[in-house]
Amino acid sequence: MSLESFERYPLLFGPSPVHPLDRLSDRLGGARIWAKREDCNSGLAFGGNKTRKLEYLLPDALAQGADTLVSIGGVQSNHTRQVAAAAARAGLKAVLVQESWVDWPDPVADKVGNILLSRIMGADVRLVDAGFGIGFKDSWHQALEDVRAAGGTPYAIPAGASDHPLGGLGFAAWAHEVRRQERELGVFFDTVVVCSVTGSTHAGMIAGFAGQDRPRRVLGVDASAKIDETRAQVEKIARDTAGRIGLDRELRGDEITVLEGWAGDVYGIPVQSTLDAVRLTGRLEGVILDPVYEGKSMAGLIDLVRERDIPADSNVLFAHLGGQPALNAYSGVFP
Repeated sequence: MSLESFERYPLLFGPSPVHPLDRLSDRLGGARIWAKREDCNSGLAFGGNKTRKLEYLLPDALAQGADTLVSIGGVQSNHTRQVAAAAARAGLKAVLVQESWVDWPDPVADKVGNILLSRIMGADVRLVDAGFGIGFKDSWHQALEDVRAAGGTPYAIPAGASDHPLGGLGFAAWAHEVRRQERELGVFFDTVVVCSVTGSTHAGMIAGFAGQDRPRRVLGVDASAKIDETRAQVEKIARDTAGRIGLDRELRGDEITVLEGWAGDVYGIPVQSTLDAVRLTGRLEGVILDPVYEGKSMAGLIDLVRERDIPADSNVLFAHLGGQPALNAYSGVFP
């Protein structure tokens, strides 16, 4: 099969915009940095990277006769907010399991930001006291059973829409989109930097770029603080997605790179490099990053450029995956 053989349910405006970050590039004094803006990719609840993935999951849900999307994430999950938006757009219900993945003391963390938007969009939001994990959780299985017991037909979407047969397709398509935009812009991005946690965003990129004829590095910056789990997940999804879209070779080990060093000790807690990256990008470019994902991947990019791990003559594409609504729950770290 090819990527074009999979049905899509349109949720995006079209190709997400790409633009240079000239002031940040000048400050770092090395590679030229560009951003591709998944936070501007859709009119649905502020968009984000999961919206691109859900374009491929929704046709499957509708074909199965589902009436309820059931998914899971942390209290401030960007993913569950986008599931709620996709459900509203498609005329479906949504049940969202919101687990306490982040030990964060803000007293309004379960009332503002992403979870507030999900409630506004009519989702059945269920708060569950359970720690962070990217695997299948008991609370999610229980929510699926609850929908069935009430006479509904659930469609199961795992955390991040990642560990799902179609989870990598959205960003395999993203890789094809980047190639078209490179031709239009007259630039080649030899390095792509993306945040990795549940894995399918990074994995889809790897699979999509693997079929192209120019070598580039796709660097995943771990934000899970569970590097071995993230690497294994990315590799599994990348290899599966490559097969699904008809790549005629095996992925090489050097195509699957997940870097550690910027996540801190615990998922969801910003460290000093996170806060510095959020402030620097905001003050130089007017571009807002979140403190859970993009702040950490940008911190990695900044260090890699400064230390010349990314060469000075490179063109780097930073994948901005969205997530800014979560900032509302982190106001205390930005006095």
